[in-house]
Amino acid sequence: MTAILVCVIITALIFEFINGFHDTANAIATSVFTRALTPFQAIAISSVMNFAGALAGTKVAMTVAHGIVSADFQQYVIFGALLGAILWNLFTWWKGIPSSSSHALIGSLVGATIVFGMNTNGVIWTGVLQKVIIPLVTSPFLGLLVGFASMNLIYKLFSRTNRAKSTNLFLKLQVVSAAFVAFEHGHNDAQKTMGIITLALVTNSVIDASDGVPLEVKLACAVMMAAGTALGGRRIMKTMGGGVTKLEPAGGFAAQTSSAIIIAVMSHFGAPISTTQVLTTSVMGVGSAKRASAVKWGTAKTIVFAWIVTLPVTAVLGGICVFIMRLFVG
Repeated sequence: MTAILVCVIITALIFEFINGFHDTANAIATSVFTRALTPFQAIAISSVMNFAGALAGTKVAMTVAHGIVSADFQQYVIFGALLGAILWNLFTWWKGIPSSSSHALIGSLVGATIVFGMNTNGVIWTGVLQKVIIPLVTSPFLGLLVGFASMNLIYKLFSRTNRAKSTNLFLKLQVVSAAFVAFEHGHNDAQKTMGIITLALVTNSVIDASDGVPLEVKLACAVMMAAGTALGGRRIMKTMGGGVTKLEPAGGFAAQTSSAIIIAVMSHFGAPISTTQVLTTSVMGVGSAKRASAVKWGTAKTIVFAWIVTLPVTAVLGGICVFIMRLFVG
């Protein structure tokens, strides 16, 4: 195993750790904000369920490893892609913006590949379109739609129920929905780093492309995401929990359940979607079901802007990192 491969694996695991504390807030914010769970309880549940979800499948990992870019490049390209994604994740975490770690990683990988080859031939554009661009557009829309529909259904079913009883019921149900969305977060997000490490192992001829994701890689990524999750993400939690709309227990349950279902479906098809985007738009949908003015559209616009710029900005960052590295490695 070469020194650069070791650096790639370590950096990938650092990215997974950052992904844990960066995106965990998205999964647990609504539960904390509605007081269904304390921050400690929410983080503990999310850590365990992230770990379990990370071991649940490899379809998304295979998309990242073989469906976005070709493996015909040097190891430092993957290293540069990881650095670009990490820089963007740290910046958005610092600013409290719930951006997408998934799209940061993919955008940086595409940019790094283009700069390495000085052309676009190394990018599998059909894979980018089908597995990244289309889900990028459809999954947030589905989050808004399903969140809106599920909240309306709850309003109809519980319109005659005593408010105190229904609130108590949904506080309990939110524990289940928080665990569900944390599991699916691990199921989809952890696999992206698994895919990156698998890609690095294939390009270094350590494993064959047909071998799939090694068990050691699955366990390492699951542990790092759970560890990152254990640190939480209070900056982004504040934005997700109350910055978009004021949530009650029923709304928190609707948003989390809607998000988890959509993420599960996308994971089944191997699409590396953004947990952040789906959760945010589900929260918007829930708020809109009450009334359009219940959603803080100014905050929502800031979040949407971050989504739009993540792919191109991280592509530039990944490209710059690879360009700088090439000056040293030749």
